[in-house]
Amino acid sequence: MANHEATADEIKAKARDAADDVGRHARRAADEANEALETAREHGAELYETAREKGAEFVETAKKRGAEYADTVRERGHEYAERARDEARRLYRQGERQAHEVAAHAEEYYDEVSDMVRRHPAQALGIAAGVGFLLGLIIARR
Repeated sequence: MANHEATADEIKAKARDAADDVGRHARRAADEANEALETAREHGAELYETAREKGAEFVETAKKRGAEYADTVRERGHEYAERARDEARRLYRQGERQAHEVAAHAEEYYDEVSDMVRRHPAQALGIAAGVGFLLGLIIARR
């Protein structure tokens, strides 16, 4: 029996050694897992910080570009408004000039008609009566 007991003690010792080995391997694996987790946390924190910085840079760039575009649009708006004002002034002056020309022509024709009426009053009266009669017919038909 002593042989069996020694063998049982040996088996127990081997089992204890094996359990110790498994424990050491488990602790080593847990330590490695903790190190990997810590590394992943650090890397994640770095990525988060980088993304936050890039996002802030993007927002700042977008603000600057937006302000530049707004300034450009404002400047062009002022330019176009000034062009429109200049063109309106030009058209107004041209209209005034043409109105004066038409008024001058009308005055000339009025003077000519007045002279003709003074020289030939009977003819003018007959023409006026005929025009009045024709207008009366046209208006009566409606």
